[in-house]
Amino acid sequence: MQAGILAVAGIISRVIGLLFKSPLMNIIGETGMGYYSEAYNYYTIVLMISSYSIPSAISKVIAQKLGLKEYRNAHRIFLCAIGYVFAVGAVASLFLFFGARLFVAKEAVPVLRVFAPTVFVYGVLGVLRGYFQAHKSMVQTSVSQILEQIANVVVSLLLARFLIISQVGSLAMPEDAEGRMKHAVSGAMGSAMGTGAGVVVALLFVAGVYALNYGYIHQKIRKDRHKEMDSYKDILRMIGAVVTPFILSTAVYNLNISVNSWLYTKGLPLIREVDEAAIHANYGVYSGMAVTISNIPIAFSSAVAAAILPYVSQLLAAGDMESAKEKIGAAVKSTMVISIPSAVGLFVLAKPVTLLLFPTRGDEVVEMAAQLLMLLALSVVLFALSTLNNTILQGVGKMNAPIYNAAIALLVQTAVAVPLLLFTELGIYALAIACTVFSGVMCLLNQRSVRKAIGYRQEMVKSFAVPSLASVLMGMVTWAVYEGFLMLVKSPRIAVFPAVIVGAAVYFVLVLLFRGLTESELKGFPKGYLLVKLAKRCRLLG
Repeated sequence: MQAGILAVAGIISRVIGLLFKSPLMNIIGETGMGYYSEAYNYYTIVLMISSYSIPSAISKVIAQKLGLKEYRNAHRIFLCAIGYVFAVGAVASLFLFFGARLFVAKEAVPVLRVFAPTVFVYGVLGVLRGYFQAHKSMVQTSVSQILEQIANVVVSLLLARFLIISQVGSLAMPEDAEGRMKHAVSGAMGSAMGTGAGVVVALLFVAGVYALNYGYIHQKIRKDRHKEMDSYKDILRMIGAVVTPFILSTAVYNLNISVNSWLYTKGLPLIREVDEAAIHANYGVYSGMAVTISNIPIAFSSAVAAAILPYVSQLLAAGDMESAKEKIGAAVKSTMVISIPSAVGLFVLAKPVTLLLFPTRGDEVVEMAAQLLMLLALSVVLFALSTLNNTILQGVGKMNAPIYNAAIALLVQTAVAVPLLLFTELGIYALAIACTVFSGVMCLLNQRSVRKAIGYRQEMVKSFAVPSLASVLMGMVTWAVYEGFLMLVKSPRIAVFPAVIVGAAVYFVLVLLFRGLTESELKGFPKGYLLVKLAKRCRLLG
């Protein structure tokens, strides 16, 4: 249920982010989106190294203390974590600001510098989110994610417009190359400021919730009868020991995005004669459209991973391995039941979905984004499972396994991407292929590591076979419904709605007919009791 709360919030925030990409691209253009995406990738890497993994790491160590009812030590860990992110975040922000020229093209340098202060703020936000997640409450994180995205959207659009008008004179695209460059860079900078504004709004909300609960928190601390107090020195050492593997794992796991960005936007122009403006425009289509759409269903697996970590950590701390395995099995099954049909749906409806979400883009841009989305569809399932297994390995104490696995996957995908870029005319499509290769290798290696770590074998038929069969049949029906309505209404944007509705209904029916979900499992989904009531009314459940 906690995973469901976080998943719904994650999907809502990503849908908001996706819907705002179309008006943002209308303002800043494909090239501006390319500069923004290039800077955002390196901002993300520095953020991951300094702060991004903090919620998961802090959630794990505090949950272990709460499981032993050591409330005073749990709060000491929280205070030390705040001090830790203040120091690390300040260093990371300064490094990103002054080292921007080392990472991105000169046009994207000011955009990356705008991102720099956000790294510092995000660290404090991450500690507060991790603190509430350790208490098995995902509501604070969920609401803050939605508020963060809303503020991001509003500020990004307003500041992108303001900066472009102040630098160029109007929102119209200039005729000269220098004017177009100013237009793109100014718009990208405004959007980057929106990202920072979103993080600040989320921090203010979570800090306010903590302040409201301050009395209750300290009441539990006063009632703590444990005499052994962890010293701040020991706590900082423990935080470092836990956070460092989390950071390395997350950073290497996501490094493929920045590696592929560098290979395409900086490496390729050094070796082949290409139009650099077109390169950044194509990358804007890939990252701003195709990748953004494909990331929406992955939000569910990320939410399940965040929700399961404190539970697994507490069960293992109590020595209850069997219950931990049950939690893991349920998490994997829930993730596959959602991600497999999502991947099939994105593959079948790639073009109409892209047209629906980006209605003002030209035919050539939409076609490119749709083809990229089809190439990325399989990676939705692979990333969902590998992300979940990443967190499971961290929860069971195998902190180094995800690092080694991600490093191997990164080498393999780079070995695939480089020759595709150098010796073929695939161009931006090579990045989508490499991304899928990375997710596949990572998925296989993480799955093997989980099996070796705890002797766990996932049930296959109901977790993988049933959702896959139901999804393939759903995909056929969805395509047929879409094509049928398209002949009637002549509009892909209208025809996609009945296709999605019918496809979702067909999948729901097939999964229950094939006995892929039990009544108790169905109740575990958001609003699951309504799904159970519907299934019983349709006589799909006994």
